[in-house]
Amino acid sequence: MRTTDINTNLVDSYYTLLRNLSPNNKLELIARLSKSMKTAKRAKNNSWKSLFGALVIDQSADDFVEELKKDRKFSRKEIDL
Repeated sequence: MRTTDINTNLVDSYYTLLRNLSPNNKLELIARLSKSMKTAKRAKNNSWKSLFGALVIDQSADDFVEELKKDRKFSRKEIDL
């Protein structure tokens, strides 16, 4: 199936689902769809680093690890048996 066929089928499916809405609801839906098309989309970060959860920090890795270790708080309590 080509992309145009899939898109046409998708539009037909939505139309079948929404054709029984009241005229006011249809107008509201049109307004919301129009508004969503007017808003500018933020540029996506397509960097390969974003796939791996790369962390952007201003300090060296050693300083960052040291700070993480210093900030650890353990809440485990020992129980005497």
